[in-house]
Amino acid sequence: MLAVDHGYFLGPTHGLEQPRERLAPLLAHADALMATRGLIRAGMPASMPCSVVLRVSGGSSVVGPTLTDEHVLTSVEDALRINAAAVAVSVFVGSEHESQTLRNLSTLVDRAQRYDLPVLAVTAVGKELGQQDLRSVSLATRICAELGADIVKTYYVEGFESLVASAMVPVVIAGGKKLGITADALQLAFDAVTAGAAGIDFGRNCWQSEHPVAMIRALRGIVHEGLDVSEALSLHSDIVGSPIAEPVRTG
Repeated sequence: MLAVDHGYFLGPTHGLEQPRERLAPLLAHADALMATRGLIRAGMPASMPCSVVLRVSGGSSVVGPTLTDEHVLTSVEDALRINAAAVAVSVFVGSEHESQTLRNLSTLVDRAQRYDLPVLAVTAVGKELGQQDLRSVSLATRICAELGADIVKTYYVEGFESLVASAMVPVVIAGGKKLGITADALQLAFDAVTAGAAGIDFGRNCWQSEHPVAMIRALRGIVHEGLDVSEALSLHSDIVGSPIAEPVRTG
């Protein structure tokens, strides 16, 4: 899954100032695009080859007092108009707005189940939450599953195998901030998939890469083809030498 929903709280994120141009070469290599309805309608071609996981929660920004004060802002019916394959909502377990965001998830599950539309719960960390440890991410993951989430997005941590074993539903991992070394991002994906993650949801480590096509294809190789890190790095290097992997201009 290619995460491009950052603008809903960060605004014009570096690398996504002109999303249609930046993302066009990547769409054929992603299974799904995690995006907002605004980006889909304004920036994506109707014929794009991948599915949409629609971000439907929001209501706070990076310049506000907290990122945890979210609500469900997009209706399930509008998600269906966009032909979304699933809808995504953030939860902030351990924050001031824990109860509110868990209610958001439960309400969305109720509404989405009327149409058999899957719900992805995103276990996000707000400004006041800080630490990403096995206990906290396992707690958040299981709570989301208990409330009806079909998939949970969380963070890769040491001991991830036990999180997957107790999750009850498929788990995907977040790529997080752009890592300075390509091998580190590939290692993160490999470790997570090896430990039982159903997949990955990477954004900045793809479209902020100097060679975004090479990066997404190397990550895809890890997820779908069972490549190890050295094999994925070799694939990345091979693609970098071809015209398709030249850096995409952002305007």
